[in-house]
Amino acid sequence: MSSANVLGEKFKLGMLLSDTRYRATSLQVITFIIFVAVFFWLVDNTLKNLALMGKDVSFSFLGMRAGYDINQRLISYTNDSTHARAALVGILNTLLVAFVGCLIATVVGIFVGILRLSKNWIVARLMSIYIEGFRNVPVLLWIVMIFALLTELTPAPKAFKGDNPEASMLFFDSVAVTNRGTYLPMPVMGDGAYWIIIGLCLSVIAIIYFSKYSKALKEKTGKGLPIFWISVCALIIPFFLLYFLLGKPITFNYPYLKGFNFKDGIHLRNSFLALTFALAVYTSAFIGEIVRSGILAISKGQTEAASALGIRPNKIMSLIILPQALRVIVPPMISQYLNLTKNSSLAIAVGYMDVRGTLGGITLNQTGRELESMLLLMGFYLSVSLLISSVINYFNRSFQMVVR
Repeated sequence: MSSANVLGEKFKLGMLLSDTRYRATSLQVITFIIFVAVFFWLVDNTLKNLALMGKDVSFSFLGMRAGYDINQRLISYTNDSTHARAALVGILNTLLVAFVGCLIATVVGIFVGILRLSKNWIVARLMSIYIEGFRNVPVLLWIVMIFALLTELTPAPKAFKGDNPEASMLFFDSVAVTNRGTYLPMPVMGDGAYWIIIGLCLSVIAIIYFSKYSKALKEKTGKGLPIFWISVCALIIPFFLLYFLLGKPITFNYPYLKGFNFKDGIHLRNSFLALTFALAVYTSAFIGEIVRSGILAISKGQTEAASALGIRPNKIMSLIILPQALRVIVPPMISQYLNLTKNSSLAIAVGYMDVRGTLGGITLNQTGRELESMLLLMGFYLSVSLLISSVINYFNRSFQMVVR
């Protein structure tokens, strides 16, 4: 059949499936219609079942009094606060664990992955033991074990009492490590402290632009600028200048022993420390393997060529191998960050009140709003996961090789 006959053929309904010009689109439309129909059927069936049980879908419970305490929080909260406030406290606690855990896991994982390829037999074997030991044991067991170690091996606050105490504070009597948690100095912002914060932000922005300028200069002339030391000076010098010119507006509130416990300062409970450290070391084992595989993906000839030019091994790794390996390393890192964030829901095992413990735990049990609580939890974890993926993908695009 000629092309003229095909173009002039009268359209028939059966052509939606038989004609290759319409088949793909038709199947997609049919699949979408079936998906929407099933979704609305599930929603309708759920609403009918709830109606038979005398329930409706309502989120008004978020405005009700919570009536329970939360031991560790980043914002003010009392048992007279609402369930929405309690959920917000849990969300911030979850984000704190996820951020600190991802940061520690990344740093430790990079070092483990690089040392895993060390020519020193002992170092390489120790890193292998570290990776296999942590990643092959369930993370829940690590959380519980680290929490038990922190509780059993650290002294009680009463051990710091007396003229000859059994335990003493660390770092010039500013840090106390006890079986109830770790107490750190708390910075107190006075008048003019916010100018120092603004100055630090401007310094960071200047460092970012300076790094871009140095990179462009190096690509153009082959000679770069000492980014590290200039960046350090750009942070430290303005900070101390503003600090002394403004009359030392930032002071510290140090923890001290009063009665049977420490007062003031920042109290990091063992539940937070155990959860964060366990998630970090568990995830760092996987990141270490990702870094190792990324480095091995780079041709060995580049290392040999750089060595022949007299470049030192540390410079070969930092300037030649790692920048190229990042194209392989960054994409699978997204999955590890997402896993760490979602694994933080195991916090209830050691009594850390994250969003799973507040909104998905006590609030759910008190109000009986299982469906609404689970929907909010799913929405939170989905939003955080999409945000992490978007941020890491943005950085990943900056590492990709541009083909001109």
